[in-house]
Amino acid sequence: MDEYADCNALNTPDLVKDETDEDPTSRRSSSSSEDFAEAKEQQTPIASKEHPLKLTEDSTFISYDLYEFFESCIPNIVKGCHWVLVCSTLKHGTSLRTLIRKSAELSGPGLLIVGDRQGAVFGGLLDCPLKPTAKRKYQGTNQTFVFTTIYGEPRLFRPTGANRYYYMCLNDLLALGGGGNYALCLHEDL
Repeated sequence: MDEYADCNALNTPDLVKDETDEDPTSRRSSSSSEDFAEAKEQQTPIASKEHPLKLTEDSTFISYDLYEFFESCIPNIVKGCHWVLVCSTLKHGTSLRTLIRKSAELSGPGLLIVGDRQGAVFGGLLDCPLKPTAKRKYQGTNQTFVFTTIYGEPRLFRPTGANRYYYMCLNDLLALGGGGNYALCLHEDL
């Protein structure tokens, strides 16, 4: 889960290198380690020495252009801060509970970044720490957004204001968006 928090504990755009999920075009992605390794070989990670990115670790998903895109979209309170990787499926496994537990290390917004086998990157901005609820209850604020690169250039989707369906966090589901269909949905095995 690529997340960011306050300037002292900001999440990086790889916070949760959720390498899997459903993408906006309804094609299924795989979360297996082999699939991710294959997709990772097709992408060139950013070396922090090559680019002046404020990441604590190199990123498989974040290109310089995508980093600049995020810097223009994130709330002003966290702009210019170092991004810290909080959770990665490569390091922490494919468990939503681990992602939720690791999000407790953040006290502000977190950027969830997910990639699929075809090289698309997508995710959203969430309030952290994530707080699972027993019933389907939406959380978040109007700063919550989702994004995708599936159509080439990064595209950001902000709330319309028609409802407050920002995101839902349960023990076995993390879903962004609502009102009929989720924009992004992670199940317990990511």
